[in-house]
Order: sequence, then C-alpha cells, then structure tokens
Amino acid sequence: MKEEKINIAIVDDHTLFRNGLAALMNEFDELNVIFSAGNGKEMQDMLTKSLLPDIILMDINMPEMDGYRATAWLKETFPNIKVLALSMFDDEKAVIGMIKSGACGYVLKESKPREVLEAIQTIFSKGVYINELVSGKLLHSIANQKDAPLLSAREVEFLKLCCSELTYKEIADNMFVSPRTVDNYRESLFQKLNLKSRTGLVLYSIKNQLIQL
Repeated sequence: MKEEKINIAIVDDHTLFRNGLAALMNEFDELNVIFSAGNGKEMQDMLTKSLLPDIILMDINMPEMDGYRATAWLKETFPNIKVLALSMFDDEKAVIGMIKSGACGYVLKESKPREVLEAIQTIFSKGVYINELVSGKLLHSIANQKDAPLLSAREVEFLKLCCSELTYKEIADNMFVSPRTVDNYRESLFQKLNLKSRTGLVLYSIKNQLIQL
C-alpha cells in the first residue's frame, strides 16, 4: 500500500530559493508541495485558497509579515499546521525566537535536501524535530539565565519532548535511547528543578520560554 504523502508549503521572500526548494522537495516521493508564498501575508491568502498543508517551511526575515509573526499566527489560527523554520541564521536569538513563536524545528538553508526531508518526516510523525543546533541554543539560553540550574543538552532535548503528546517510551525512541535512560533524565530533572511531575516539567519549559504552547 502506497504511503500517504506529507503536504508541505514554503514561505520565503527569495523567489529563486523558494522555487528551487519547491522543485527539490517535489523530487521526494514522500512529499507534495501544495503552494509557496513570499511572506506571511501571502501565506494567509494562500491558506484560504488551497488544501491545508501538514507542515510549512518558514523563512524568518520577510517583508509585510516575517517568520516570527507568521508562525505565531499559524499557532493561533491553524494549530494543526506545524512549522519548520528554514533560515540562513544560526544565532541564538533567531532559533529561540522561532521556537517561542511556535516552530517545531529549525534547520539551516545550507542543509542538504535529505536533512530537510528528515526534519519534515520527524515533525510529521513525532511533532518536533530537535537537532544539535536547536538543543545547543536552548541549552545556552538556559545557562545565561540568572541562577539557572545546569542542564545537559540531552536534558534540554528531553524537556522539550516532554511538552509534546509523546509517551515516555516514544520519547526514548525519538532520542534513540532506552526507556531507562529517559527515566534517568526525568529523575535528574525532578531533582535539579525541584519538581515532581511531567506537568511540572512542562510548566517549567513554558516559564523559561523553551516552548510556547
């Protein structure tokens, strides 16, 4: 039985890049590019005329409505549409800003097409895509907070996954570790953060702007 394709859209103000990316993504049997737009305003218009995408690849710096505002609007208006931030920028402000706005992952424009495909598939199946870039920036952001507890990059990754609907076993699968290792992450965070439940971990993540629900 043929697998269902993942419907995606591309929002980027550079026409050549947008068209080139659309062509590359359409080469994958797993994907179907249903529309592209030059900014958030055009995206809003396209969403009223087209099949809704499962995932939108979102640039950051765009005229009229940038990636931050467009992602936040999607989170509020079409919460089932996931956003994969796709940008030239790898600075902490850009990464954290897009994650806070509601993006489920972040990859650089210099990434290979297969890496972008992997990110799209992971977001589609797991809800979030956390690579070394995202986990590292989140870790640095926490470390810069006054009196913040010292967390490892893997603990930060586990924290963000706790904010999804994944079970602990699914989180372990997503992180490619055993359920026992995930249990260790959880107990370590309980102790470091003085918490007693997964709800507490989620609230901590929201309070410290690791994720915006």
